[in-house]
Amino acid sequence: MSDFVSSNDVFVNQHAESRDEVLRFISQKAVELGVTDDADAVYKAFIAREDMGETGMTDGFAVPHAKDASIKKAAVIVFKNDHALDWPSFDEKPVDIAISLLVPAGEAGTTHIKLLSKTAVLLMKDDFKSLVRGSDDAQVIADAINKGIDDQD
Repeated sequence: MSDFVSSNDVFVNQHAESRDEVLRFISQKAVELGVTDDADAVYKAFIAREDMGETGMTDGFAVPHAKDASIKKAAVIVFKNDHALDWPSFDEKPVDIAISLLVPAGEAGTTHIKLLSKTAVLLMKDDFKSLVRGSDDAQVIADAINKGIDDQD
């Protein structure tokens, strides 16, 4: 199994009050994880994408994504909130779990599309959604995402 996502990339039992707060948190964590040196640039990239259309999927999951030159390596950061937030979504339901994709601008057409499609496939699987929703174990969630990424290669 790949180790693309580690338990350090998964944040459970969080308490954010808005989509904006979630995106700022993820942008700051991207700096701490060595994904970028510029949290503001990543946040602006998230907002630019959000302005293009909803990243909320279904069943309380969102897949915010940022493509920016300040991002040094592709990464997935998971944010699990303690309550659902207003977040434009396909099923018009609030969101409490964000699986964010961060991709260097130069990989936008390749890595970004692969991660986005693999994440979308995972979010169609009820067992995956149930596992992520039912677990607060960061390693279990990271392993489930890695397995999903590997299974589709």
